[in-house]
Amino acid sequence: MKLGVSACLIGTKCRYDGVGATDKFIVDILQKYFQTVSYCPETIIWGSPREAIRQVHDENGELKILTSTKNPKDVTKELDDISEECSDEIKNDDLCGFILKSASPTCGLERVKIYKPFNAPSVKQGVGVFARKIKEKYPYLPVEEEGRLIDPWLRENFLMQIFAYQHLHEFLKSNPTFNDLVIFHTSYKYLIYSKAQKSYTTLGRIVANKEKNQLNEVLEEYKEEFLKAISLKGSVNKTYNVLLHIFGYFKKLITKEEKEEILQALAEYKEKIIPLIAVMKIINLYVKRFDVQYLKVQKFLNPYPSELALRSDIKAYK
Repeated sequence: MKLGVSACLIGTKCRYDGVGATDKFIVDILQKYFQTVSYCPETIIWGSPREAIRQVHDENGELKILTSTKNPKDVTKELDDISEECSDEIKNDDLCGFILKSASPTCGLERVKIYKPFNAPSVKQGVGVFARKIKEKYPYLPVEEEGRLIDPWLRENFLMQIFAYQHLHEFLKSNPTFNDLVIFHTSYKYLIYSKAQKSYTTLGRIVANKEKNQLNEVLEEYKEEFLKAISLKGSVNKTYNVLLHIFGYFKKLITKEEKEEILQALAEYKEKIIPLIAVMKIINLYVKRFDVQYLKVQKFLNPYPSELALRSDIKAYK
């Protein structure tokens, strides 16, 4: 699996000041599971170290990229051109996601400083030139900033999205049949439910194909709706409802005491007393005990490698 990253985040000394900005989560954790593909549009044209740049609204309100020097140089076209080239490369690199450097006038995904003329205060309302092109060209590619991934909730959602995104694209490359699509769709029922039940209903309609469309048309429509669905954020309440659905598969097979234990664990998760992993340990135990085949294939139960421990933090769900 290939994950795009702003080059400085993996330690490449490519920033304007000649140093990197190593992110420990990417380097120490994610590089165990992903091949990182680095990008730095600025370095390609100016090298490192170099003059710093900033986003500026000129007197006419037009956004410009200027050097942060006594006599600012307009480098808007240079940065735009190289960002266009780099964003085109993403398709060839076959990425499953992208992590950008926060606050950068090139890579920042949000809240990038935009300076005003005549020494007026800056406002954090910008988007990096390269980041904007990525979002425009690949609207469903999972994209986040390293700064935002400190938040356990955003981190869990982002990694879940990445693995589902990659799985879908591998599935589509396998020359699937209509029956294969049904199996794939079924395996994502509860993961999609944890984001939006309406999305699963929409996807189910596509799979049912009452219009008798050709397989390639159905797959293309399914792909777009699936990517929309996995881009949604999960929540405690939605996840709690999914857990209740799953509990229903074996509630008649267990003792009264076991039911009470599970329901107490679900309630404690909903009240944010225990993390989701504590509940999932119990759920998976019963799935294996009663050999519930329908649940064994559900991606919701194991959406990514357990070693990532993304469900171990109470704050991973809101």
